[in-house]
Amino acid sequence: MRIAVPIANGKLAMHFGHCEQFALVDVEPTEKKILTRNDIVPPPHEPGLLPRWLAEQGANVIIAGGMGSRAQMLFAEHNIEVIVGAPAETPETLATDLMAGTLQSGANVCDH
Repeated sequence: MRIAVPIANGKLAMHFGHCEQFALVDVEPTEKKILTRNDIVPPPHEPGLLPRWLAEQGANVIIAGGMGSRAQMLFAEHNIEVIVGAPAETPETLATDLMAGTLQSGANVCDH
C-alpha cells in the first residue's frame, strides 16, 4: 500500500493543494510495517491535477487535513481512498496510526 501525505516543514500540510512536497510512504499493512518513504515535489497546482498525478505515483490512500469535495470525488475516481481531518503529524506517525486503526480524523479543514 502506498500512502500519500502532503507535507510542509516535515508534517502534514493542512491543505493538500498547496503543499511543499508529498511524502509517499510504502507500508505492509498485514505486518503493520513502514517499508520506505520518498518525498517528492508535486507539479504546479492546477485544479484536478493532483489526483491523477498521485495515481500515477501509485498512491492508494491520501491522508489530508482538508480537501474540497470535488478533489475528494476525483481521488475516488482514481481509486484512491481519502482520509480528511487528520492532525499535523509526521507521515510516519500518520501511516502507523492508519495501519493500527487509531488514526484520528476530524473535521475537514477545507472550506471549498
